[in-house]
Amino acid sequence: QVQLVESGGGLAQAGGSLRLSCAASGRTFSSYIMGWFRQAPGKEREFVAALSKFGEYTYYADSVKGRFTISRDNAKNTVYLQMNSLKPEDTADYYCAARSRYSSTVERITPREYDYWGQGTQVTVSS
Repeated sequence: QVQLVESGGGLAQAGGSLRLSCAASGRTFSSYIMGWFRQAPGKEREFVAALSKFGEYTYYADSVKGRFTISRDNAKNTVYLQMNSLKPEDTADYYCAARSRYSSTVERITPREYDYWGQGTQVTVSS
């Protein structure tokens, strides 16, 4: 099992940047595909980005492509989400997730495809 703890959320202005971190417990972090999701009030949880076990493959939602970057440091058991050129529509609670089941692709975009979740960190972007 793995426990995930997000941090780095907060308030940013439109056009600004934030960097989210997700620290994982356990010694098998490098065996997980990692993902970031977000959920705005009254909306369903939506996929943001995913990253392969050693960081060589990434996949992004169209809404964040070119603005957000997912990365990981397996030595630190941490996955990051660098968010640039923020927009008010990026306002949401952001969750990191880990997938322990085998997958031949990093394109895992639905919440049920992930096995472990953090508690979330709030991001608010003002216009």
